Amino acid sequence: MHIVVLGAGMVGITTAYQLLRDGHAVTVLERADAPAEFTSYANAGLVAPGHAYAWGSPAAPGMMWRSLIRGDQAIRFSPRLSPRQWKWALAFLRECTAERAAANTGVKARLCRFSQRMLEEVVAETGVTYDGRGGGLLYFYRSAERFSAASQRADLLRDQGLEVRELSRDEVIATDPGLETARGAIAGGLFAPTDASGDARLFTRALAGVCTGMGADIRYGTTVTGLTKAGGSIRAVETSAGSIAADAVVLCLGVYSPHLAETLGFTLPVYPVKGYSVTVSARDLDQAPTIGGVDEENLLAYCPMGERLRLTATAEIAGYSTAHKPADFNVMLTRARELFGDKLGASGIEYWAGLRPMTPTGLPIVDRSPIDNLFLNTGHGHMGWTMSNGCARMTADLIGQKALTHSNEGMRYDG
Repeated sequence: MHIVVLGAGMVGITTAYQLLRDGHAVTVLERADAPAEFTSYANAGLVAPGHAYAWGSPAAPGMMWRSLIRGDQAIRFSPRLSPRQWKWALAFLRECTAERAAANTGVKARLCRFSQRMLEEVVAETGVTYDGRGGGLLYFYRSAERFSAASQRADLLRDQGLEVRELSRDEVIATDPGLETARGAIAGGLFAPTDASGDARLFTRALAGVCTGMGADIRYGTTVTGLTKAGGSIRAVETSAGSIAADAVVLCLGVYSPHLAETLGFTLPVYPVKGYSVTVSARDLDQAPTIGGVDEENLLAYCPMGERLRLTATAEIAGYSTAHKPADFNVMLTRARELFGDKLGASGIEYWAGLRPMTPTGLPIVDRSPIDNLFLNTGHGHMGWTMSNGCARMTADLIGQKALTHSNEGMRYDG
């Protein structure tokens, strides 16, 4: 079959690769001039089944409420005159019970484990390089009370087969001596030894090259303007460069997936959640961290990438703008310098803000759509890097009418 994949971000390119493996002809359409120029450009870099907790939790509504008057909350709600935003926010709040959080976390953890295995398989098959790093990830806490509660909550992940170890302050620093400068801020931590990290943008670009070598037609600078239906199926994709016939289409447009879906008469519960990142030189630090991790009480993630250090924080429910200014990163950089020292960023800081395509559950939508030959692989939120390769394999299974390699429980389209 000839499959047209909409979007050349990480999700679109991994989907194209799995379809090519299955013997399909693949065309990928991307409005930017290169792959991974939007959500996948400068994300956290953590491949983190050990951090697969649902964002919708009993603590989230309080953070959203406090964010209306304080700017230091990990989850911020900036109200807009937008029915789309309010509909999504109300659906998100319904997921913020202990019962729903536990159920969504279980599904998410299983998906993340499967997806990491698929990532490892793809890397073994292709040899792509992306500043990948194994050796686990650390999740540490500044207060003994939060650490104790987190140790108990980690049973949700252990129940799904993940290894999560409890570490004292000294054990955290022994695991990564690069955290010695953060000793005073660490009460204890959790260590997921099979977690990993790497640069999602480098991975996506390298895999796009592999896909081209396998025969994929990747068309950059090409904007999708609509889909032509006939007899209940998609017959062609309309673009700024003309019409492209298709036997099947995969929707991988992230935060813009709902806009195209609405032109076809159905809705998707995907809304942008803005995240902020900075990339600095690891050489500026007296001792840089050697593996990635998260300062959990500030939801500040850090990730070594070769000679760079990527820092990410904040989830802002504020619409579709990616605009930012240096002052927007002040809280993040203050917290980071508490951990890694005042030299952080001394030789320069690369600022970035991107839009995570979030569903209320925090789980992606990987399924058939209401239209026979239109497939959905979208809504991966803040863990798209971790979940993308598994979701790509599931999508290829759906298109090939195969038994799913991994269940799409919790990820099915629900109109």
